[in-house]
Amino acid sequence: MQLGFIGLGIMGAPMCGHLIAAGHQLFVHTRSKVPAAIGERAVVCASAKDVAERADIVFLMLPDTPDVSRVLFGENGVAQGLSRGKTVVDMSSISPIDTKDFAQRINGLGCDYLDAPVSGGEVGAKAASLTIMVGGPGEAFARAKPLLELMGKNITLVGGNGDGQTTKVANQIIVALNIAAVSEALVFASKAGADPAKVRQALMGGFAASRILEVHGERMIKRTFNPGFRIGLHQKDLNLALAGAKSIGVALPQTANAAQLMQACAAHGWDQLDHSALVKALELMAGHEVARLD
Repeated sequence: MQLGFIGLGIMGAPMCGHLIAAGHQLFVHTRSKVPAAIGERAVVCASAKDVAERADIVFLMLPDTPDVSRVLFGENGVAQGLSRGKTVVDMSSISPIDTKDFAQRINGLGCDYLDAPVSGGEVGAKAASLTIMVGGPGEAFARAKPLLELMGKNITLVGGNGDGQTTKVANQIIVALNIAAVSEALVFASKAGADPAKVRQALMGGFAASRILEVHGERMIKRTFNPGFRIGLHQKDLNLALAGAKSIGVALPQTANAAQLMQACAAHGWDQLDHSALVKALELMAGHEVARLD
């Protein structure tokens, strides 16, 4: 198929790569440098408009709501290049409220719109094992699903436009609270004198076991905070959760607490670290760093 992909960062580049590997013709655009492996096999376009003119389905993988708005509706944006019958699939994690507006505007051009945010981080993007949460019309989902299956494993049509983004916000709440819980447990155990590596090993065999304890618990112990998913991006997602909760009259006290821990990290210049580095905020308060005992 003739496909477009806009945004070739940590997540977007391997996702685009899977589409190319499956034999599809890709037209790509990104503000950063196009990775060599993609540039050799895809057509690099000068603008988002150019991508939309040449592709039947256009995928977006961008950092935040303003980025999606700019790429869709700014100068030389996707909307200027669309023609009737095409489909836009936004795989970014952005505002559910703005997503509904974006969908209406794209629908007004005679095109379909799917919001399809992902979970699984850089590891999932590279392994094509992402969880993909989709909002939009069923017929458009059916057309896009074989392509989504090249990038992910657990793919669910949740409901209408905006519902995919709402599901991603819910996912980010759960992930953040789990990271905070694992952080507190390991800081507590380590400062009490126990070996956090052995504590983690023991907990992995019980009811406390989780993917966060497995992957991010190890990161906290080994101090490997190079980003798979940055604190700054998770902050953005928690702010979406808190803004949405305010608009519908829901209290999210634990989400607010996790957001403040990430803000403390950001204040110390750690917002570009992996979100498992949230533990560093708790270490500051404890005056103790999680460390394996020799």
